[in-house]
Amino acid sequence: MSHDHDHGSGGNLKIAFFLNLGFTLLEIVGGIWTNSVAILSDAVHDLGDSLSLGLAWYFDRLSQRKRTTRRTFGYQRHRLLGGLVTGVVLLVGLGFVLWHSFQRLFAPEPVHATGMLGLAVLGILFNGAAVLRVRKGTSLTEKIVSWHLIEDTLGWIAVLVGAGIMAIWDVPIVDPILSIGISAIILWNVFRNLRKVADVFLQRAPEGFDLAEFERGALAIDGIESIHHVHSWSIDGESHVLSLHIVRSGGADDALLKSRVRALLDERSFSHVTIEVEAAEDACPQREDG
Repeated sequence: MSHDHDHGSGGNLKIAFFLNLGFTLLEIVGGIWTNSVAILSDAVHDLGDSLSLGLAWYFDRLSQRKRTTRRTFGYQRHRLLGGLVTGVVLLVGLGFVLWHSFQRLFAPEPVHATGMLGLAVLGILFNGAAVLRVRKGTSLTEKIVSWHLIEDTLGWIAVLVGAGIMAIWDVPIVDPILSIGISAIILWNVFRNLRKVADVFLQRAPEGFDLAEFERGALAIDGIESIHHVHSWSIDGESHVLSLHIVRSGGADDALLKSRVRALLDERSFSHVTIEVEAAEDACPQREDG
């Protein structure tokens, strides 16, 4: 693994992990000090977040290993496992928070508002710093992890607002109402990111890549009679693969045709491109498959 990458996605996840774990321990102590079941419950949720962040960091480091004879694309796809685990843990954590919040709707409990205000400020600072770090990343794992941390930050903002209101008025029901609203927003975004992870695992065409437009561009190249057996998928959501067969016309130069086809692609995204050039009279079993 390069030094630069350690300050990239791996470095972002490492910093987010230690920030989250450090605050989780502080939150447990603070929950006991304020005698707040809500904060202790959130501490359990944050502990799950720390575990998932640790897994995401581990899988991200693993993804940097070089290719082997059994893993010919290397370990890049392992990064998706971190995003998948993180997303699932987040869904479980949100389910727990929602269940607890609905209970509080029907049976509001008094809280230590002053202590909650202090912990809320610390929560916003810790989680906000982690969000700013991870949001710089571009991998699917970092995007899902960022929603982990955004959920926590918004949750603490809700605690801050709720504790401020409850410090003035005796309305403990404010806390579960805010929690339910924030959880619903986070659930929507987590489902969107998990769908992207599923798309990569199911080898759908890369997001943002218009296969039909690419085929039209390739067929417009002088010297290409037809194309077939076109397949494109993504390894980890960032590094893409494309393979196709070209049927050349006349005496077109194979190397020139390949170069022009590659020019239709974003070289930064398509790291693995395989182009097979055939003459019209060549037998190709894939030609009928399209």
